[in-house]
Amino acid sequence: MKLSVWTYEGPPHVGAMRIATAMQGLHYILHAPQGDTYADLLFTMIERRDRRPPVTYTTFQARDLGKDTAELFQAAARDAVARFAPEAIIVGSSCTAELIQDDPGGLAEALQLDIPVVPLELPSYQKKENWGAAETFYQLVRRLTQGLVPKDRTAERAGRPPSCNLLGATALGFRHRDDLQEVRRLLDAIGISVNVVAPWQARPSDLRRLPEADFNVVLYPEIAAPVASFLKRSFQQPFTQVVPIGVKATEAFVRELAELAGLDADDALAKAYAACASRMAWYSSSVDATYLTGKRVFVFGDGTHALAAARVATEEFGFELVGLGSYSRESARELREAAQGYGLQALVSEDYLEVEQAISQAQPDLVLGTQMERHIAKRLGIPCAVISAPVHVQDFPARYSPQMGFEGANVLFDTWVHPLMMGLEEHLLGMFREDFEFHEGAGASHLGGHGSQVGLGETASSREEFTRSEPVSPAPHMHTDSDSIELPLSGSAFVRGQERVNFSREGSLPEASNTSSASDIAQIHWTPDAEKELGKIPFFVRKKARKNTEAFAALQGISAITKDTLYEAKAHYGR
Repeated sequence: MKLSVWTYEGPPHVGAMRIATAMQGLHYILHAPQGDTYADLLFTMIERRDRRPPVTYTTFQARDLGKDTAELFQAAARDAVARFAPEAIIVGSSCTAELIQDDPGGLAEALQLDIPVVPLELPSYQKKENWGAAETFYQLVRRLTQGLVPKDRTAERAGRPPSCNLLGATALGFRHRDDLQEVRRLLDAIGISVNVVAPWQARPSDLRRLPEADFNVVLYPEIAAPVASFLKRSFQQPFTQVVPIGVKATEAFVRELAELAGLDADDALAKAYAACASRMAWYSSSVDATYLTGKRVFVFGDGTHALAAARVATEEFGFELVGLGSYSRESARELREAAQGYGLQALVSEDYLEVEQAISQAQPDLVLGTQMERHIAKRLGIPCAVISAPVHVQDFPARYSPQMGFEGANVLFDTWVHPLMMGLEEHLLGMFREDFEFHEGAGASHLGGHGSQVGLGETASSREEFTRSEPVSPAPHMHTDSDSIELPLSGSAFVRGQERVNFSREGSLPEASNTSSASDIAQIHWTPDAEKELGKIPFFVRKKARKNTEAFAALQGISAITKDTLYEAKAHYGR
């Protein structure tokens, strides 16, 4: 166990809460002290649910430890069953209550309730939230399908459409609600019915119907893979392997569905495209999208979304992957195999400081990660888009915003690409900062005023206090908001006097060699004129220009960088 001020996953009992909150007719009796009820806020505040999770806490206090905490648990269980009338209950301990070694499962069984009781053994100091969710889902399905026998589905299928179960969507999941809707649209289009969706909005009685489907669709392997494997062993139900994130994966997913359902794959794909058209291909072939080719991207998230984002970024967006990682140790093997295919070493870590160091060293143009990477990217001045839990309230939008299916591909394009294009506005503002018509002291150009204007209620002196006498260059580590992504403009240029200096496509500068020592560079300073000239360079290459110029100055033994030094360095590395 490691003390941390920030964590990607909660303890496993939070995963159990995600399952209980996603379902209906299920109640969670959690043996926990006062203070462990914080998890309610995850659902009511962040996910913006209109009701509390279906959880009853024993909330024992320090003085209760010398008494009978077991009786407290049994009283809480009896009261919860009488009050909420659930179809089934799950019982377990929080990480703190685990230390007192009460047996919630045995205590609940001793009550001889007339509903199923599913005990949970969730080792809080060895496992994490996603594992807890997967284990809870597995234990529920295993207990509630007990005694059922496999059926001959081949004989049953005559005269009815093929059917499937949709497995893995939970409360507090990243876009799970919208992903379900999009996948159901695909299934409806190609003629496959849905038997049960679980755990999302399923009742315990619905879980008993899982064996009736022809096959299972695994949407989120970190949650549903154990259940899908159990159903295959026990009821001979095959399950899907493809996660439909991105256009190519969605096409492969539809073909896999057709194969499992006994349908014609080409016909199924044509029907899917007719019902759920993707605009991504058109956007990707547009002129604007050519600016994206070769952009360096760092990907970090849960196993499902990190692997999918890496594939979409490289195969469909033309990005260059410079980092791939996950906090999901359960996905470590697949992640390492995928990273090797990109010529990278996977980062499997729960330490956000280690992730920040990796991002800083990779120097990507874009980070695709969790809300933690959003904060890291802000500090480093790198654009970021959120692709995975853990997330904050803004990543549970009111609008329809799936990640899966063809509409999900449209959302990915908007989320990753459109902000890149909007970043051009900042570049243009920087280019025209000193223009006679658009400088900060100029009046509105459309009203014909080009001199310094004084607004109503202002004096010239008060306005002067707020008007800079000369342009201020943005800091080299520019901070952007969570949705702002920077974009290099093809053929970008800046002006030195009457001379126009052009950059290559994507505005790239050659990398400086690392023959200069850090001590040499540390003694170098920039003159005000040089800093001002550096501010004219497009923001997306300004950091590299500074680095190259300082390296050049160190090599030449120059201690004060002037405007001329800046252009000499440009010429030196441009040869």
